[in-house]
Order: sequence, then structure tokens, then C-alpha cells
Amino acid sequence: MTRRADQGATPPLALFLPAILGVLLLVLPLLALIARASWATLWTDITSPAALDALRLSLTSGLLATAVCVVLGLPLALLIARSGPRVSALLRAVVAVPLVLPPMVGGVALLFLFGRTSPVGAAIEQLWGVVLPFSFPAVVIAQAFVALPFLVLSAEGAIRATGSAYERTAATLGARRWRVLWRITLPLAGPGIVTGTILCFARAIGEFGATALFAGNAPGTTQTMPLAIYTAFNGAGSGRETGVALSLLLLATAALVLLAVRAWRPGAVR
Repeated sequence: MTRRADQGATPPLALFLPAILGVLLLVLPLLALIARASWATLWTDITSPAALDALRLSLTSGLLATAVCVVLGLPLALLIARSGPRVSALLRAVVAVPLVLPPMVGGVALLFLFGRTSPVGAAIEQLWGVVLPFSFPAVVIAQAFVALPFLVLSAEGAIRATGSAYERTAATLGARRWRVLWRITLPLAGPGIVTGTILCFARAIGEFGATALFAGNAPGTTQTMPLAIYTAFNGAGSGRETGVALSLLLLATAALVLLAVRAWRPGAVR
């Protein structure tokens, strides 16, 4: 009986071939990238002035965008997790829009919202003398726009999974809302929040489309690593070898992110 049950739980043999092809579709392009690298000049390519500028901009803007997402995303995640079914479904759908929206469309939307001819952009320029499009703050805004859903959805799922029994018990014992939040809600949802923050940072430094349209591609100002890679492969940058080197650097970052996410999962093998 156990043997038959095990056989019934095993996928049909006919599915193994497409599954293997799917794995190859994911792995072979990455192997081709690794094989194309010029290992003799890899360190020189990564440490070239253009590459270092792009790396510095990506890390700085990615950290700032992640901070913005944490400040805005955690309250939003709490609101979604503790709202009624209709409100939470509506907010979750709004949060998920950047996940399915083409990045270029997101960049156009940001440009129309914060452009100098828009009411919001004109008010910002008049009040603070800041023109957002094609500036470093535009990079941070574009990255936060596309990365925010990763933090919100991950944190919301973790908060919802913990339930509210402990929070209600603490409230009946006289704990105030802020104390319940800091001592119970956030610690219980901590692994999910950390995972969402890591994924948010990874998505931010890998952003391309919205950044290109809203922030531009100015070396040393708005040219992040994805934009530097694009420029290098279009013949206008420091060369394809630098583009390959930066691609490998982003690939290594993605691998580290996956390892970090796995390490923070409850019950993960370490």
C-alpha cells in the first residue's frame, strides 16, 4: 500500500522531459554568460571608473530605495493584513500592479507625475527648487516603485500568518498599540519582513526600464549597473567586457540574495 501511494505521488514520466528542458532554459543562458567572461581582465573591468560609478550608484540608490520601501511598505503591509477581506483584496491588487506592469510603462507614469509640466512636479520645483526627472532622486523613486511590492506582499503574508491572538492577549493585559507592534507583531513576522527587504533590495539594484525613462542614463549621475550593461552592449559605453563583468556581478548578487532568503526561512537547512 505504501509503495503504491509513493508511486501515485510521483509525477508521470512524460513530465520529466519538459521539466528538464525548463531547467536547461534557466541554466544554460547563465552558463553561456559565465563562459563569455574574460577572466584575465575581469577584475580590471569591474574596477574600471565607469563600472565603479555604476556600482556605487546602484548600491547607494538601492539602499535608499529599500529604506523608502521599508518606511512606506511596513505600514501598508500591516494595513492589508489587518483589514477586512474586501479592503485587503483591493489594496493587495493595487500593490501587485508594478509586478505585472511593464517597467517602461512605470517609467512613463512616473515621468508624467513628476515632470516639470505636471502639477506635482511644478509644485516640487516651486517649493524646493528640485527637478526630479533625470536626477539621482529619480533613480531612487523608480527603484522604490518597482521594488515596493516585494516587501509589502512578503511582509503582509508573514504578518497574516502569525494571526492576531497574541496581539489581542497583550491588549487585554494593558499593552498599548505601539508596544504590541514592536514587541509582538514585528518580531513574530520578522523572518518574512527580512526576506521581503532582501528581495526588495535585489529588485531595486536590478531595475532598468523605469529608471531609464524617468531618470535617464547619465554616467556618474543616473547610470546604474543595468543601464551601464545596456550602454556597453550598444557600443556607447566602456566596452562589452565591462558589460559582461557587470552582468556577472549582478548574477553573483542574485545568488547571494537567494542564499540570504533561504537562510531566513523558518526551518531552513543551514
